[in-house]
Amino acid sequence: MAVNLFTLHSDMTQSAFRRESLIAGKLCSDYEFTGAKTVKILTPVTVPMNDYKRTGTNRYGNPTEMQDIIQELTLSQDRSFSLTIDKGNDADQGYAKNAGKMLMLQIAERAVPEFDKYVFNKLAHNAGFVVGNATTMTKTNICDRISEAGIMLDDMEVPAYDRMLFVSTQGYKLLKHSDEFMAVQELGKEALARGIVGNYDNMQVIKVPSTRWPANVNFMIVHKNAATAPVKLSETKLHKDPPGISGHLLEGREYYDCFVFGPRAWGVYAEIDTGSGKAVQCAAPVITLTGAITCETADAEIWYTTDGSDPRYSASAVRGNNAGNVAGVVVKAFAKKEGAFNSTVTTLTLG
Repeated sequence: MAVNLFTLHSDMTQSAFRRESLIAGKLCSDYEFTGAKTVKILTPVTVPMNDYKRTGTNRYGNPTEMQDIIQELTLSQDRSFSLTIDKGNDADQGYAKNAGKMLMLQIAERAVPEFDKYVFNKLAHNAGFVVGNATTMTKTNICDRISEAGIMLDDMEVPAYDRMLFVSTQGYKLLKHSDEFMAVQELGKEALARGIVGNYDNMQVIKVPSTRWPANVNFMIVHKNAATAPVKLSETKLHKDPPGISGHLLEGREYYDCFVFGPRAWGVYAEIDTGSGKAVQCAAPVITLTGAITCETADAEIWYTTDGSDPRYSASAVRGNNAGNVAGVVVKAFAKKEGAFNSTVTTLTLG
């Protein structure tokens, strides 16, 4: 008979997951995935301001029907584990094979690190700002580079509050020598347990172990409301003496994903290390006035839109290298390739 550990252990496993994760609970939770694998987010498109005319008709300007940009968020990570504890082994090695302790160990050593690694990787590869830098990051330049990233967010009017600075253990080693860095002693032990090691430029600094950190990323700034990491299903079960087994069967499942919101994408900034051929970023596509699109990165996919939306996030994005030849249409395109970071977005109004 299945015994649900949420009931048996007062939500012990769920609280352990949130406690051990460095990203769970830190991102936007405004959207509900209950009963749905895919959620569509509609963002209304605003129109330019006009000069008011005191005579004639349409004095406020020519009316424009409201348009929406649609982004589809589809969960893709459905992960699980299953292990047995034979009664004989449990009797011989009781403490090491205790079912409850083993389950907590599985969560701490497997489920949580895998979740964090996936989320951080998705944030880095789908950031609104993916900025390559070939200069080695040092203790003398790290603060300037973080500050420059902050300026870019400021210029895109990303709110200054609720920004988080994520750094690898190596990045933290450089940052902590800065006079501008406020150490964790002033924040308390509870903050330290969640990976928070201090403050810099009004941002919480969160140190991430290399095992959970995306390759060739120097640091990331993430605004809370710019992304989401929904966990639709999180369960663990302990079966005592199931058919065919003398002992315990432990099972668990995590159904989740991570998404950057297109309209708020500028709230996610990732600086990547492009020195010595480490990180590869696709070249920005070139769009001609006739609608042809090319990219110098071999085998890169080109995706584009003609409705003004960002092709990195829009449900209307089309894969191809020709956007047609309609004068006045705004074409936006980017390139992506497996194993590489996305290119910046190229925008051109066709002539």
